[in-house]
Amino acid sequence: MGGDDARLRAVVSLAQAMAAAHTPRGCWRAAALGACEALGGSFAALSVWERGRGRLRVLVNAGERAVGEEEFPDEEAYPVHQFPEITEFLHERWAGGGEPDAWVETADGPVEPEPGGAGTGAGGADVAGAHGYCHQRVTALRRRGRGCCVVAPIVLHGRAWGELYVARRVGEPVFGRRDADFATVLAAVVAAGISQTERLEEVRKLAFTDPLTGLANRRAVDMRLDEAVERHREDGSVVSLVVCDLNGLKWVNDTHGHAVGDRLLERFGSVLSRCGAMLPGALAARLGGDEFCLLALGPGADEVIAVATELCERAAELEFGNGVACGIASTGDPIGPVVSARRLFRLADAAQYRAKAARSRKPVVAGRDGEVIRLADSPPKSAHDRRRLRGAVPEVTDEVRGQPDDH
Repeated sequence: MGGDDARLRAVVSLAQAMAAAHTPRGCWRAAALGACEALGGSFAALSVWERGRGRLRVLVNAGERAVGEEEFPDEEAYPVHQFPEITEFLHERWAGGGEPDAWVETADGPVEPEPGGAGTGAGGADVAGAHGYCHQRVTALRRRGRGCCVVAPIVLHGRAWGELYVARRVGEPVFGRRDADFATVLAAVVAAGISQTERLEEVRKLAFTDPLTGLANRRAVDMRLDEAVERHREDGSVVSLVVCDLNGLKWVNDTHGHAVGDRLLERFGSVLSRCGAMLPGALAARLGGDEFCLLALGPGADEVIAVATELCERAAELEFGNGVACGIASTGDPIGPVVSARRLFRLADAAQYRAKAARSRKPVVAGRDGEVIRLADSPPKSAHDRRRLRGAVPEVTDEVRGQPDDH
């Protein structure tokens, strides 16, 4: 790409594309594609430097991918010791007081430096081959049918974060010094975009995570349950909700202090998470106070009941704990039409209320307990009714006619 105006437009376009991305993957893809286009490349990749594991892990491959290259690879990584130039360009040069600059490598191997200083090659660009570092990258270029590449370190929060890699096909012009300088600018724009995405992800995480247990919170459950019920209405997928009330938390707080009560909540949260992992894709959440839930989409009702039964057994073994009252509502049971998330929540709540009242050590299941549906669909008997069923107004059902609809 020629012309300063064109490159300025490319920088703006790259920044806008990354800002418009809603997920980390979207951000990475926008970064790689934007840099590839800005530099006139055929392929680009974004990698992160995992210091603790001593490797560069590829986050995204964009553009013309070679055989075996996945867009978002799970485990494409390269040991740093195979690329000594990473240490020099991302650490040693930087530590010496300079900013890390991009460099160029070619499939032809080492390039003799042109006039202009050591380490310059075709077009005056820094070429790692001139330092004897390029063996692994040269091999990779040749194997994948690429003629040259420019590698730009990405610096984030004052530390080397990873690298931006853009390549051209064999026979296309080799990147020059001006391209390498521009790649350095693009890497800075990418770093800013990644930083913004990380901040947004942290905000999203805080918005949908319970700070004490690390489980999902009520907001996350509401969103996921709405989606699950919609899926159930579209294709009949089984949606199951397990609602748990941790018994005796007030007694623990009053007797042993809130720090012990918090530990009990955290430990039960861990038990819930462990049991929830038995149901593929299940969401474990703390609704607030001593209330928790599991939301599953797909597994049958019997499978969910088996997991909830084990959950009750494990909860009874917790130190200072007194078990849980557990209620289950599943569209896999005869509970009538579920046309809103609110109804499923009320049914699970009513089942949990029955378990609490009966001091049951096992789950109570809506549709398998004759009282639960009646309890969920009838209004409170008085203002002092102890039930705290979610959705104060019952829905229209065959059992309850003439009652206001809530959806």
